[in-house]
Amino acid sequence: MNQTIVLAGGSGFLGKALATFLQEKGYKIVILTRGASHVRDQIRYVQWDGASHGAWTKEIEGCRAVVNFTGKSVNCLYTKKNREEIIRSRLDSVQILTDVIADCEHPPPVFIQAGSLAIFGDTREKCTEESPHGSGFSVEVCQQWEKAFFARELPQTRKVLLRIGFALGKNGGALEPLVHLSRYRLGGTVGAGTQFISWLHIDDLNQMFLAAIEDERLSGIFNATGPTPVTNKEFMSTLRSVMNKGWAPPTPTPFVWIGAYLIMRTDPSLALTGRNCLPQKLLDHGFAFAHSDLKTALYDLVQD
Repeated sequence: MNQTIVLAGGSGFLGKALATFLQEKGYKIVILTRGASHVRDQIRYVQWDGASHGAWTKEIEGCRAVVNFTGKSVNCLYTKKNREEIIRSRLDSVQILTDVIADCEHPPPVFIQAGSLAIFGDTREKCTEESPHGSGFSVEVCQQWEKAFFARELPQTRKVLLRIGFALGKNGGALEPLVHLSRYRLGGTVGAGTQFISWLHIDDLNQMFLAAIEDERLSGIFNATGPTPVTNKEFMSTLRSVMNKGWAPPTPTPFVWIGAYLIMRTDPSLALTGRNCLPQKLLDHGFAFAHSDLKTALYDLVQD
């Protein structure tokens, strides 16, 4: 079997981490990127626009799997233009990849979509895959995204959608700005601190992707998060402890709004809302987590 895995939009933090991991497992990696085509670290980067046919489509024919990370970052102000781009980038990439897979003579056995736990909105109650969805812009994006992904059946291609939580890795991603804040003794509780963080170690996330690729029993939607979500207050306290930092002043909600809009240029809901989610279906399938204790996971990632 062809051992090439195509990572669409895989030039970001999660995509690069998965690419390195899969290379170590013996797979060949192609990353579809909006940048120029090139080769680096034995990874082939192939240009595409995320919306239309081009030379990149031949990479899909006969490959082992397609994993789609494509989508404009939600770490921005939710202006009308940004909202449209957030939705369009997700729906366009799902549509064109589906079209290309459907046209393959030898389609990939599995098509994996990187989704988001944001579909549950802001919740304190524990959420499994079957829990009701929330409300708001982020929820609407996720609902349209998932509907588009499952809209068309691909008879020879299994579909898996991973609703990814707060993925923790080294030197980038969601953890990096919190480490910087804590380093300068600014890593205090954000807002009320009662909002949940459904976190997982990048190693476990990579294993989830590998399971989705190799385990033919996995199909449908899975919460891709760890089994032990914590509140923001607990997360920041644990991070400060791991970094040997003492008390840090909290950031009251009004200051979060001001900082988000004027300094970070991003929507404050990203910091002030959270989700208390469990990976119930993965647990039911027997997935074994290497990192379920937050303090141990942070020591692994933050300590040199």
